[in-house]
Amino acid sequence: MNIQISAHNVKELRNKTGAGMMDCKKALQASEGNMEIAIETLRKKGLASADKKSTRIAAEGIIESYIHIGSRIGVLIELNCETDFVARRIEFRKLAKDLAMQIAACQNVSYLSISDIPKNLIDYETRIELAKEDIINKPNKVKDQIVKGRIDKRLKEISLLNQTFIKDPNIIIEDLIKQHIALLGENIKISRFQKFVLGENIENN
Repeated sequence: MNIQISAHNVKELRNKTGAGMMDCKKALQASEGNMEIAIETLRKKGLASADKKSTRIAAEGIIESYIHIGSRIGVLIELNCETDFVARRIEFRKLAKDLAMQIAACQNVSYLSISDIPKNLIDYETRIELAKEDIINKPNKVKDQIVKGRIDKRLKEISLLNQTFIKDPNIIIEDLIKQHIALLGENIKISRFQKFVLGENIENN
């Protein structure tokens, strides 16, 4: 059971580490309110100071490619950082390669983050869920809760940042990027990506 954590303590931890409010709250709950253990936890996860750096301009970087075995799936990704020095670091280049492999492995991923998903797509998915037979006769309040849960799950399935990292199931891609921000000391962001599937847009005659 989670212990109650005051907003004051969450704010204090955020000021000390620069991590996000929810990350700070979770760290304090896990440490049962112990500030030093919470700071250590955030540092191990690479979250400390990552959020502070995430607002800085990242205009350098690389374009990385990945071709899956059999040459039927390919990915291009633009990964940005703040300086050419970091762009040449092996850790940064390995991150870009891992991200490209992640995109190739995730069949449903089409958007970088949930905030990038168009409202008309969310509305469309919502209409489909509301019309499903397994909930059509349920009370409206229950129906709305079920639909919200299903839509939230669906949006995470098509968002890259919400994907579980294929090399470490304990973190998601957003955490992986934050870890590298902390490691390399610069803001890192994915600007764009594109996946190519052989024959995807070719109609058979």
